[in-house]
Amino acid sequence: MSRIVTFGEIMLRLAPEGYYRFVQANSYGATFGGGEANVAVTLANLGADVAFITKLPNHEIGQAAVNSLRRFGVDTSGIVRGGNRVGIYFLEKGASQRASKVIYDRAGSAIAAAVPEDFDWNAIFEGVSWFHVTGITPALGDTVAAITMEACKTAKAKGVTVSCDLNYRKNLWPRDKAGEVMGKLMPVVDVCIANEEDAADVFGIHAQGTDINTGKISREGYQGVAKALTDRFGFKTVAITLRESLSANDNNWSAMLYTGGVPYFSKKYPVHIVDRVGGGDSFGAGLIYGTLQHYTPQETVEFAVAASCLKHSIEGDFNHVSVDEVQKLAGGDASGRVQR
Repeated sequence: MSRIVTFGEIMLRLAPEGYYRFVQANSYGATFGGGEANVAVTLANLGADVAFITKLPNHEIGQAAVNSLRRFGVDTSGIVRGGNRVGIYFLEKGASQRASKVIYDRAGSAIAAAVPEDFDWNAIFEGVSWFHVTGITPALGDTVAAITMEACKTAKAKGVTVSCDLNYRKNLWPRDKAGEVMGKLMPVVDVCIANEEDAADVFGIHAQGTDINTGKISREGYQGVAKALTDRFGFKTVAITLRESLSANDNNWSAMLYTGGVPYFSKKYPVHIVDRVGGGDSFGAGLIYGTLQHYTPQETVEFAVAASCLKHSIEGDFNHVSVDEVQKLAGGDASGRVQR
């Protein structure tokens, strides 16, 4: 399978046990995660040749982050060592009608303080066919945004397919700044991935007939969003995940793939959530995997949605599933029966 590179920040995740609130917690479980790192681990677990690029401090916590990727077969040889700290995020899991909550403590992290000279993109992209990044990375600062742009332009010039998950985070930057920076990046992106809110938040493109607060999703509205994005930026493919949120614990989960002017909708899964963080990243990884395996558009979106559906059942940011498990679910085996 072709070689894939992802670029972004991996963070230390601190979360209270179970559904305790921050103010109740006396201890926190520590794991690692982050948008592009989550994609890399999912792809590695699917058997792909994938490398993750970032900058991490040359101390034990930085090494622990590297080790968390290595254990799943992600190539970490291109990770730059330096800087003073690993970014942190705190996660409080929601339940029923109480939403989950994330608090970031990532200012001054190693990747946020990176400089363009840290990364030799021409060397990094040797023998690579796909490059993936998200809108979280350029949100870390103007210099990181410039590094992301340089990476995408270099990949494009070398014939590498570039995918970007818009992944708007209001706690990192305002909508107008996101629209300005991401608008400059999009012309060098081939595959755009978004959720039901991103296109509206970043580019002001709204889905007609949709209300995310009530869980109402319009297929026709998202066809319009994908067409508008394609017309504006010239994407080859637009993928949109469609989350109908019934409560913090229960969602309906599906997606649309729009390519060649044709929309392809996946089946819809009722999901009882164990951990939703990384669900969108697992979708992106499944999309990349299916495309590189030359699946049809319908097969690709079904595989991607099945992979991300399974992620909702797994604790932590990383998605620990195999190709066989994803294909069984995509093929219709959603019973959850014990496998013996």
